[in-house]
Amino acid sequence: MNCDEFVELVTAYLDGALEPAVEQRFAEHLTECDGCDRYLEQIRTTVAALGQLPEQGLAADARDRLLAAFRDWPAG
Repeated sequence: MNCDEFVELVTAYLDGALEPAVEQRFAEHLTECDGCDRYLEQIRTTVAALGQLPEQGLAADARDRLLAAFRDWPAG
């Protein structure tokens, strides 16, 4: 597994949604790559921090703009 593949699979990994063979390759890459180890920790930290935000903290128009901006993110 290379770093690009790793980054694409981080969310599925954190959700426990990887197939066993893919998860094994993911874990092997993680032990070999300091950069991806740091990346995974940054994502975990971000998820934890965002999980602390109150649900009603974002105005509806701001939420709509963010959703519109990221809706086509992979295509961009």
